[in-house]
Amino acid sequence: MRIGELAARTGVPTRLLRYYEEQGLLDPGRAANGYRDYAECLVDRVVQIRGLIDAGLPTRIIKQVLPCLEDPGAIHVADPDPELVAALERHRDRLDARIRCLARNRDAVSGYLDAVRRLSAGQGRG
Repeated sequence: MRIGELAARTGVPTRLLRYYEEQGLLDPGRAANGYRDYAECLVDRVVQIRGLIDAGLPTRIIKQVLPCLEDPGAIHVADPDPELVAALERHRDRLDARIRCLARNRDAVSGYLDAVRRLSAGQGRG
């Protein structure tokens, strides 16, 4: 598929897709005419990259962990970079905190909706 179709399917602007390619996060093939040719599997990869960026990971770390996310069993790290491990631990801890906050907010919204429904049901009987 061409870059415009990938952009439309992922919601990621073409300029950003080119940036991902420059950073080594995407490796599209080339058609005979020289245009980028994005494989179907890159749709999921772009979505995953966006999720990792939204989670706060910089592209330099994403580039290192993407192969592991695609096939965790294929990665064997004999001498992990302590700086990378520490950075990933910090990001994981921030994600855990965000998840807890989101869960509290979800529960508060659910509680509000339950109260509104009970109130509405009670008024409907009168």
